[in-house]
Amino acid sequence: MVLEKYLIEHCAPTLASLKTASLMSLPWGEEMEHQILRYNEELSGKGVEILVLRQEGNRALVYVYRKKMLEEDLKQSRVRRILCQYGYKTNGVQEVLEGLANRLSLQRDFPHEIGLFLGYPPGDVEGFIQNCGRNCKCSGCWKVYCDEYEARRTFARYAKCRRIYGRLWREGRSIRQLTVVS
Repeated sequence: MVLEKYLIEHCAPTLASLKTASLMSLPWGEEMEHQILRYNEELSGKGVEILVLRQEGNRALVYVYRKKMLEEDLKQSRVRRILCQYGYKTNGVQEVLEGLANRLSLQRDFPHEIGLFLGYPPGDVEGFIQNCGRNCKCSGCWKVYCDEYEARRTFARYAKCRRIYGRLWREGRSIRQLTVVS
């Protein structure tokens, strides 16, 4: 299935419970919609949910996330403060995700706070916003403004996870088998 390949390539650290969430752009159509419904049912018992944030023509922006991890991220006062600055209501995951979907529908580019929904460190998200994406210490999965050492370690963990998951999937493991329960 097409969705499986995307999940392995773009979401392995989320499936492995190393990362709060992943975001991917997918070709959109009735078949993809059915695959997302199927995998939502299959993975929800393992703590993973799939949400279409924006659908435009033959493409969709799809968010794959671990609700419990996102809830924990949203409890951080720094995260709540940043989201409130952008008009989010932070009463719960559903409300915050509706706010993100709304912001995505209103603007062409990604809202800068989107990193908070992907588990990026709040200091790096703030640094990105304050520096307009310039002057970072390094970049990988995101642009780093704070703890470069820890970020590089995280980037390496994510890359290793993608390699291992890709190999295991090619050897016949299913997405369900590869998804860690949380």
